[in-house]
Amino acid sequence: MIEFQNIGKSYGKDVVALIEINVRIDKGEFVFVVGPSGAGKSTFIKLLLHEERATEGKIFMNNEEITHVSSRKIPLLRRSIGVIFQDFRLLPNKTVYENVAFAMEIVEAKKREIRRQVPMVLGLVGLSDKAKKYPRELSGGEMQRVSIARSIVNNPSLVIADEPTGNLDPDTAWEIMRVLQHINQRGTTVIMATHAKDIVDVMKKRVIAIEKGRIIRDDRKGVYGYED
Repeated sequence: MIEFQNIGKSYGKDVVALIEINVRIDKGEFVFVVGPSGAGKSTFIKLLLHEERATEGKIFMNNEEITHVSSRKIPLLRRSIGVIFQDFRLLPNKTVYENVAFAMEIVEAKKREIRRQVPMVLGLVGLSDKAKKYPRELSGGEMQRVSIARSIVNNPSLVIADEPTGNLDPDTAWEIMRVLQHINQRGTTVIMATHAKDIVDVMKKRVIAIEKGRIIRDDRKGVYGYED
């Protein structure tokens, strides 16, 4: 589903972020991307989202090369990707329902589809009773679940979670992980960049470890392996 072939990314002559990255992630996998701060995890994620372009190598998604796709086609590419951020990035003046619906409005979904899909995903993340609430009325865990609902409302084949539990207490973090696990079990590929050692060690999913821009480990049932 996703393949990096000899990917390198540098910023000018002096800053090398990624070096010879070769990795394949198949449909339906749950993958943790780990490593110390500055290792290259964020660059790895940004290349998938086309927020950055590779300096060398090729990237494939669903058997299509997307390494240097035109700027005009990037919005279409991103429709197949849901993104969950550490800081939620909800629209403060929109309700829970409206925040999730907005993701469908952007891709010009029909109103009938929005009315059907939004309540369904709010139910999936356990927020049916919060549809009319505003972000300021929610806990951190509830806001992150809204973020998850927004990321999956357009039925993406891939969800990228960038430190989704970083601002949450341990109990709430595990609630979020259970939601992500459920989404993955429904067939969605999940790639999660994280420093959450306890979560990675317990869940025993595939772990890709990046250090100094290189993949140093790729374990099918891995552990975190760092002392941050």
